[in-house]
Amino acid sequence: MNAVATAALPPDIRLMNAVSALLVAALLATLAWGMVRWAVRLPVFNLRAIQVVGDVSRNSVASLRANALPRLQGSFLSLNLQEGRAAFEAVPWVRQAQLQRVWPMQLKVRLEEHRAAAYWEARVDGADAASEASAERALVNSFGEVFHANLGDVEDEDLPLLAGPAHSAGAMLQMWRALSPAAEQLGESIERLDLSGRGSWRASLGSGAVVELGRGSEAEVVERFARFARTISQVTATYNSPLLSADLRHADGYAVKLRGVTIQTPGKPVNRKR
Repeated sequence: MNAVATAALPPDIRLMNAVSALLVAALLATLAWGMVRWAVRLPVFNLRAIQVVGDVSRNSVASLRANALPRLQGSFLSLNLQEGRAAFEAVPWVRQAQLQRVWPMQLKVRLEEHRAAAYWEARVDGADAASEASAERALVNSFGEVFHANLGDVEDEDLPLLAGPAHSAGAMLQMWRALSPAAEQLGESIERLDLSGRGSWRASLGSGAVVELGRGSEAEVVERFARFARTISQVTATYNSPLLSADLRHADGYAVKLRGVTIQTPGKPVNRKR
């Protein structure tokens, strides 16, 4: 039937022919899609090997097999790579996973593991820096991200403890790194860093001394602590007493407590404890 004859057909016949053509096309597409779905599930397309590269120091083959493989669904062709990535990233210590199909019938998985930089305690709403009330302890990685893993895996590592409001782990790790050089000048380390809900910082040193750093921007707090680190050794040497605590929240100096001595500087009376 030529174009002239087709145009001469009644409108209802032309509509019927168009609908029929669409139905046939839809049926053929459905059949083709069904055949493709059937074909990709044939045993010949099953995964034959999974190659894991990258960071694997924290996860053994047995751990990956037990935690990730049961969540992989599909064959070499039908496997959803995003879902596969999520399966591997659900494994403890895995920060990121990249999946790639490798012919024939192999899956290549590149892992990036968390590198623990600190312990983490999210402070309960309303708790201040002096409170021990906190949520379950977790870990902070080198990117300042909180993650959960077996804490026993890092028992032999000298990690500081960060305790502050939820979602502040990254800023706290950055502050700890900024404060550490001044602490090292004192021959100390910052074993614990607290941040209150009101934004006040407190550092607990390796010797057991506690330093109230106060509020302010990172630069202000770091400068305040650096100034303290440059001068406190003169005070401890003068009285030949170790530092117990210090309060840097004074505009014109700081107050310190030494073992057996209480001092306020500058220009403040010295009170010896009896």
